[in-house]
Amino acid sequence: MDPLRSLVAQHACERLIIDFVHRLDLGEPASVAGLFTEDGSWEWPPPGDGRRIEGRKALRAYFGSRPADRLSRRLMSNVLVTVTGRTTAGAVSYFSTYRVDGYDGGVVPAGPPVQVGHYEDTFRRVDGSWLIASRTLHLPFGGDTPRVSPARAPRR
Repeated sequence: MDPLRSLVAQHACERLIIDFVHRLDLGEPASVAGLFTEDGSWEWPPPGDGRRIEGRKALRAYFGSRPADRLSRRLMSNVLVTVTGRTTAGAVSYFSTYRVDGYDGGVVPAGPPVQVGHYEDTFRRVDGSWLIASRTLHLPFGGDTPRVSPARAPRR
């Protein structure tokens, strides 16, 4: 593959990685399903809980079931995309997740992230667009999602 096509593919895949977390945190969570191929998958293999979600319809339902009162922000870093062919690529990226449940507005006191891990992704180019074919979660650091306490900072 020529260098320019490779750079365009890398950028498109990096954009998918970032768009995924923006949609979860700031957009409509169910819409992340549109970033996947029709047969795309998201999984958390053992030692995680073994969860595996396949297909856009199932992904839409899964991500759309996020609690309405959840506030989250994910930080992505160390994104490394490797183009493996004209229509295929892979990536590894690190993430940290900050989140609380029971949010109804205002500022929440900062706390440590509830998750720190990495994703392993595969991408496919379908009809001229790059999409996530599979996303695998690896979570060496994790904990329960805290509820917002009544003593949080006042609204601004």
